[in-house]
Amino acid sequence: MARFLVRRFLFALVLVASSSSSALLLARLAPGDMTAQLGPFASRAEVEHTRTRFDLNRNPASQWWLWVRRAVRLDFGDSFVYNRPVGPLVARAALNTALLGLVSLAAATLLGISLGIFTGVRGTGILPSCVRGVSLVCVSMPPLVTSLVFVFIAARTGWLPAGGMSSAVATSPDWSARILDVSWHLPLPVLALALPIAATFERLQSQAMSEAVHQPFVLAAVARGVPRRRVILRHAWPVSVKPMCAVFGLAIGALLSGSFIVEFVTAWPGLGRLMYDALRARDIYLVAACAATGACFLALGTMAGDVLLAVADPRVREKQRQ
Repeated sequence: MARFLVRRFLFALVLVASSSSSALLLARLAPGDMTAQLGPFASRAEVEHTRTRFDLNRNPASQWWLWVRRAVRLDFGDSFVYNRPVGPLVARAALNTALLGLVSLAAATLLGISLGIFTGVRGTGILPSCVRGVSLVCVSMPPLVTSLVFVFIAARTGWLPAGGMSSAVATSPDWSARILDVSWHLPLPVLALALPIAATFERLQSQAMSEAVHQPFVLAAVARGVPRRRVILRHAWPVSVKPMCAVFGLAIGALLSGSFIVEFVTAWPGLGRLMYDALRARDIYLVAACAATGACFLALGTMAGDVLLAVADPRVREKQRQ
């Protein structure tokens, strides 16, 4: 397992380095640059100062190498849009994205596995058929559509805030009041992000559970008089969870990409909105830092999925030892 984690860590480093470097070079090589944001009346001295400050007077390879040397020291440059160091900006946005992603992942996992166990054990019937029908609709809807639907419902009904992470009037210094305010704004983006993934989990768990309950060792436990609930939770479910672990890393990747869209639609101040603002302004250092942070999330999610699969399936651990 230690060697496996080391290999995954090295893979994560390669992923982060390649993603951030590609984002930096593509943003630099695209037509135009950030000096266009200065407006048509900017003086030549102001344009030259901006180009020098953000290393646009260097060729792309030289600028990339200079950025790499700074990034090793955790200096990711300054942001043109916000006129501040990139590091604190990305760190704050990453915390907001992580909060949204973790809550959405927990909701999707609990909802998807619970419903998958129910439909896989019950098999046929009106209620399992309704759950499968709703699941099919949700899995067919991308996060963009679900977020637009929920924002429309929130705007028309007023049941939930239609966007943002906190209320405009929430200026209380009390942490408990702030936590309650953020919690009030979480359900809408969480539902928009979690429902398609929960539907995917439900379909995978249902199929795996349907196969597990017909395994000989499960039937033998039933014949010995083991209570039905214990048979399902202690015998069938641990076997059926392996396919879920296998796709968990991919689900986290889908969660990250969907999070960027949901953040933009619901005005959630995370990496998605920050990346969009950086791309619009051609803020190359902010683009590179956002790409690197997103790659970190993706690598950690993939590693978590692989570790869960290794814990759930002894054969995977044996293969890693070899």
